[in-house]
Amino acid sequence: MGAMAMLACLAMAGGLTAADYRILDRITIGGEGSWDYLTVDREGHQLFVSHGTHVAVINLETGKPVAEFPNTPGVHGIALAQSLQRGFISCGRANHVLIFDLKTLKPLGEVATGANPDAIIFDAASGHVFTFNGGSKNSTVIDAASGKVIATIPLGGKPEFSAVDGHGRLWVNIEDTSEIVELDTAKATVTRRYPLTGCEEPSGLALDTKKRRLFSVCGNEVMVVSDIASGKVIAKLPIGEGSDGVAFDAVRGLAFSSNGAGTLTIVAEAGAGYKVAATLPTERGARTITLDPDSHKLYTPTARFGPLPAATAQQPHPRPTALPGSFHLLVIGR
Repeated sequence: MGAMAMLACLAMAGGLTAADYRILDRITIGGEGSWDYLTVDREGHQLFVSHGTHVAVINLETGKPVAEFPNTPGVHGIALAQSLQRGFISCGRANHVLIFDLKTLKPLGEVATGANPDAIIFDAASGHVFTFNGGSKNSTVIDAASGKVIATIPLGGKPEFSAVDGHGRLWVNIEDTSEIVELDTAKATVTRRYPLTGCEEPSGLALDTKKRRLFSVCGNEVMVVSDIASGKVIAKLPIGEGSDGVAFDAVRGLAFSSNGAGTLTIVAEAGAGYKVAATLPTERGARTITLDPDSHKLYTPTARFGPLPAATAQQPHPRPTALPGSFHLLVIGR
């Protein structure tokens, strides 16, 4: 990075306001159903978006939907193995992963996993795909080249999102025990675990590979920053309600929490610690997020909602229903 660019980044992180980031666009996808994770294909300039029983594929240059995978019941996440030109979709209600060709977007097959595969990630160092199975509280390890299951790793709790460093280590949030579990990706074994003190029900996870820090977003409306080397929590910051995703921009040194209540919390470094630099209004339901590292744009999905149903004994905390055809992406940037 040039000196002027570095100074600009430092100035932005130090004096960031909500005006530095804004909603640039809204991409209409339509259809019905809930949503979860989304993944950027940097080489293909595409975005894969989970949506109920299918995955939508968006061309990032035009902002238009170009394809979809229709048979992905209970889809949660999408992992990409660029070196193999393969993609992997976790189908939570079907208890399997759909494998597809990244160039043709044609299905190649399915592989069985543990119960309710949720988050999914590809580790280039080992060539393995890891699914994190909420129902069976374990991880299914798949050889990306052959599509065969090679191991199942007990995790001791309900796993959520994960992150890899590209050098053989993987970390995953454990929701019901409020822990981080670390894995050796080549050996497919747990190497250690440490508590996320002050964090309840961690879900989204992002990694700063340079400073070896993990950013976990938690159900009690905080983002916890932990140091990988020591396994200690070094910062706890307030975020909005209902966060299920966090992204980290390594160039700008910023972490972003997507909060389902309708805000985006932007966290920046502050001396030896961290601070909330800005809070951007978004839209209700925009709880998951991904970053395009090349454009530095953020993408978060949501929909428009109908009125909140009345509470009942069976459903004391009802949720509003997404209106058919209203599913869309918010594009956020500077």
